[in-house]
Amino acid sequence: MKYLKLIRYQNLLLLAFMQLVFRYGFLHLQNILLALSHWQYGLLVLSTVLIAAAGYVINDIFDQDTDRENKPDKVIIGKSISEATAYNLYVALNVSGVAIGFYLSNVILKPGFAVIFILIASTLYMYATSLKQLLLLGNIVVAMLLSFSVLIIGLFDLYPAIDVENQLLMGNLFSILLDYALFAFMVNFIREIVKDVEDLKGDSSQGMKTLAIILGAAKTSKLISALGLIPIVSLLMYVNNYFVPNNLIIATIYTFIFVLAPLIYFNVKIWTAKTKSDFKALSLLLKWVLLFGILSVVILTLNIKYNA
Repeated sequence: MKYLKLIRYQNLLLLAFMQLVFRYGFLHLQNILLALSHWQYGLLVLSTVLIAAAGYVINDIFDQDTDRENKPDKVIIGKSISEATAYNLYVALNVSGVAIGFYLSNVILKPGFAVIFILIASTLYMYATSLKQLLLLGNIVVAMLLSFSVLIIGLFDLYPAIDVENQLLMGNLFSILLDYALFAFMVNFIREIVKDVEDLKGDSSQGMKTLAIILGAAKTSKLISALGLIPIVSLLMYVNNYFVPNNLIIATIYTFIFVLAPLIYFNVKIWTAKTKSDFKALSLLLKWVLLFGILSVVILTLNIKYNA
């Protein structure tokens, strides 16, 4: 169990679930030819999960002092797992993930795509060692990596299967994946700033320069509220421009109840959040928003299919 906690198995399960939803709840229902077989797509998911797990391990290795301050009851490295063992696990996870990525890149006849996996692993290392200490840059990197886990589906499953006849359809499908990637980026970027406020005390003692430390909790909360308006307004425009004209009533209702309503609630509650537990609860709420936002692609696909 200590190893599962170290690699944040709940987050990894959510990541794998997200990629499976986009494949089998969206792309697989389009009656199109995809580049990867079922087991090869499973390898793509596994590769993503392995590299993400390695990122969590290296982050915990370099965050030992901060974690003792922010969450002493959850410290694993140095207690139940030695630092040397953690490093070995980090290397094994990364090598396995990159090796699978190299294999898949050759399967789709795009060997150069193997660089993507190396870049992701390298970025996670740089985040843990230096980028997270830079104002906003660390938040942006984490949010971008999550959104890229959506785009990588298009790169490996859609792009290699494009031909002259299906170019328009594939372009539209990739555009939808891009929309979801942007949504994931916006929500996760905000969530990372909320987590910085939650960890303000420990981060400050370690000399970090997060937005919460520079502005203080109160001003950062106001900024978060302003940033929270971006996904809200974007979703309202998206629903108005795409769902309403196409009479996608079910998708519209789902989006309002399970995505927009929680986002609006978050934007209201962030003004009154004061304690560490308040910000922790709001961070968890945004994780649920991400989950229901991802699931909306299934609702949207089915609504289009049975509305035709």
